[in-house]
Amino acid sequence: MSTAVADKRPSTLRGARLPKWSPYAIAVGSVAVAAGIGLAAGLDSRIQWGLIAAILFVLGTYAISARVEGRRQAKDRIATSLVWVAFLLAVVPLVSLVWTTVSRGVKVLDVYFLTHSMGLISDTEPGGGIYHAIIGSLEQVGIATLIAAPIGVLTAIYLVEYGRGNLARSVTFFVDVMTGIPSIVAGLFILSIMLMFKMQPFGFAGSLALAILMMPVVVRSTEEMLKLVPNELREASLALGVPKWRTILKVVLPTSIGGITTGIMLAVARIAGETAPVLLLVWGNSLINTNPFEGAQQSLPLYIYQQYQNSQGSGAAYDRAWAAALTLIAFVMILNMVARGIARWKAPKTGR
Repeated sequence: MSTAVADKRPSTLRGARLPKWSPYAIAVGSVAVAAGIGLAAGLDSRIQWGLIAAILFVLGTYAISARVEGRRQAKDRIATSLVWVAFLLAVVPLVSLVWTTVSRGVKVLDVYFLTHSMGLISDTEPGGGIYHAIIGSLEQVGIATLIAAPIGVLTAIYLVEYGRGNLARSVTFFVDVMTGIPSIVAGLFILSIMLMFKMQPFGFAGSLALAILMMPVVVRSTEEMLKLVPNELREASLALGVPKWRTILKVVLPTSIGGITTGIMLAVARIAGETAPVLLLVWGNSLINTNPFEGAQQSLPLYIYQQYQNSQGSGAAYDRAWAAALTLIAFVMILNMVARGIARWKAPKTGR
């Protein structure tokens, strides 16, 4: 009888705990107090209010948790609070950017805007569109991807599967150096070649500069994905007598295709917004030019820059710039969605 009573007795080793809703209550209280401090101090910036609320949230969480749960649990909660604060500090500017772009870009974004070029319309006049810029961006980024993606993937395969000795170390070093070079340097490199051969601006020159910027990103991301493939898969394939090149083609690449595709799309997003190389090598064109190997072309980043620079206080030019920025964001978003779909489709099937 005494043993059964002892089993039903609540454990005394479990300390006091804050309820699950306590972080939300502390957050609401911190926001309220921060708003009061901001109004009393005459602070007009909501950013200042948010920083005060974040500080109060962290301090309040530690003080209440230390009083109820003890200092050890309070340290754990303050670490969690710092993670949430850092997350919000990263998300708020992103949400603000997207909201501003959408709210200003939808003013002129319609079918006419997407299917017409600037033609003979002045930058200060209403009307016009971005059809010529969309064509230029698709061609320049597409050609750069066709150049950089195979070279980057094959380089990563060499470094992971075959690379040994000084050559591999040299390639790794130069890839690291190329990862950090400014985009203007790649543009100047291609421009110097164009000046040597007395060539005029054309879209393919911009593609070459974008490919230079894209290659190190593809190499680094692909290299990391290939390293995640377990060596047991390679050893099992080689033990069956399969050649190494076929093991890489049929085992290693299909296993890591999802990560490789994501890395390539990240590299595409990296070059899709570049303006400096396009400005140097392509120059821009208000008319439609579908031939990237002859004549100046336009691109979305360059169109945004030129509309903002040549607006001269014109509301129409500002609206076109914001609408083009929204289109560029949508373009990158669609690419990422397509990449995720391809990665999910090509990912190795699991099961027994």
